Amino acid sequence: MTETPDLILTGGRVYTVDPALPEAEAIAIAEGRIAAVGSSAEILALAGPDTEVRDLNGAFVMPGLIDVHNHHLLAGKEELFELRIPIGAHLDTILEAVRAHAAALPSDAWVVGGPWMSDRLGEINTVAALQGLDDAAGGRPVMLSDDSHHNRWVNSRAMELAGVSAGQHGVVLDSEGRATGVLLEAAGLPVARAQEAAGGLTPEQTRAASQRGVEILNSFGVTAFQDAGVSTHILEALQSLDEAGELNAWVVSSLLINDEIFGYPAIGNDLVFDGERFRTEHHRPDFVKIFLDGVPPTRTGAFLEPYLPDDTHGAHHHGNTLLKPEELTDWLRRVAAVGLSAKVHCTGDASVHEVLNAVETLRDEGITSTRYQVAHGQFVHPDDIERFGPLGVSADISPFIWVPGPIVEAIRQVLPRERADRMQPNRSLIDAGANVAGGSDWPVSPSPNAWEGIHGLVTRQDPSGQYPGELWPEEAITLDEAIAAFTICAAEAMGLADEVGSLSAGKSADFVILDRDPFAHPATELVHTTVDETWFAGRRVYARGR
Repeated sequence: MTETPDLILTGGRVYTVDPALPEAEAIAIAEGRIAAVGSSAEILALAGPDTEVRDLNGAFVMPGLIDVHNHHLLAGKEELFELRIPIGAHLDTILEAVRAHAAALPSDAWVVGGPWMSDRLGEINTVAALQGLDDAAGGRPVMLSDDSHHNRWVNSRAMELAGVSAGQHGVVLDSEGRATGVLLEAAGLPVARAQEAAGGLTPEQTRAASQRGVEILNSFGVTAFQDAGVSTHILEALQSLDEAGELNAWVVSSLLINDEIFGYPAIGNDLVFDGERFRTEHHRPDFVKIFLDGVPPTRTGAFLEPYLPDDTHGAHHHGNTLLKPEELTDWLRRVAAVGLSAKVHCTGDASVHEVLNAVETLRDEGITSTRYQVAHGQFVHPDDIERFGPLGVSADISPFIWVPGPIVEAIRQVLPRERADRMQPNRSLIDAGANVAGGSDWPVSPSPNAWEGIHGLVTRQDPSGQYPGELWPEEAITLDEAIAAFTICAAEAMGLADEVGSLSAGKSADFVILDRDPFAHPATELVHTTVDETWFAGRRVYARGR
């Protein structure tokens, strides 16, 4: 080491996630980088007259947490500017929340918010419920997202303004052919665009939403993340924050090729080949995002075997991929030519299979440097598990949304139980050599607390305790593996492993100090692990209680 440290942290349990030195006692930091890691005696010997020395008194220190899949600006926007429906609310509570929120708005303002739970679909999917929503809004248009953020429940006024009618694809009808206000996937885009046209966020509000999203992530120890679906306004906000020295995280952006849920104006060719101009020190627009299918609860995920029969789809409905195989391969080839990697949304095993086939084609063509992520991948055919590792495809898993809970309950209503419960084969993926990376999909998950995800990965149980049982417990992984999923494995999936993911000399000084040693407590208590401090680039960006 050539520089005298600015700061030395000593006397702790330093869990490095670096196999060359798995544990240490102290860290030296110089100019925002990790200068050295080792014993307290070794690191204290590096101190100069101006070095600040801090005794950790045995505290547990680990790398900053990394979230490979979230929508940070969407989450910040929801907190700052939208209606928040209580988690798990039934119809009466949803209507009550809308009524109270609407009463404080101008008479022509939109009521925008969420989430309603996937397993509440039966309650809201009626004409009577729609009439209740109309009454609660007092004539104002309403747009409420579900917990997956793929589907919306809107009122009559919103459908009128957006030109949505009962005969359009994705508009759910009752038994008499009347619209209930439930709009599946892309059917909700006209409403989202109508709301935006009526007065979306200003650039200043968008920047504030991005900054608030990062602040919340920092409070949970997250110092790097991948936003899983961006357009120009998010890229501009991140660029502005970083150029002002106010972006307290490494961010990898995923530029939308297609848009089934957001309603953003710029996607596809106009966006993905124009992202480089937004690159800054901590913001890397290095990925594209493709929606290849929808979500199982609404039977829009693409499966190799059929859903349970219903009156709408019959007995042989598998769901469909949103791109044909040749279209997917062509997009991946075109963006790889300009150095862009890809995150592909897949919830059914048919869409996962299609991604692996496309990547295999590209690898055979000599395209070897680009990264690929199967996002969510709740369901993977057993024959495809062993393909991830050799093809260099990361499994971007979302343990927050597949442990026992409302989404799992909703999936059990549309798939045979023996298939519905075989979600997230993480043990098998790791054993087969796949890179398994942790993501929250926040705000689809109520919070980006990685310890909820780690708890689920290790126990296969609901961290909140509200939903009993274990989901496919044979696929549990170890605590070391779960932490790696939210640190070095996520960094590798995002292309940031040279900067973050482990406490190693030369990397960015991004780390968290916890309230406990998670290895010293039962696995069933992992969710109670709390971040006391978060440090990014050698600066403390969050301290609990301050």
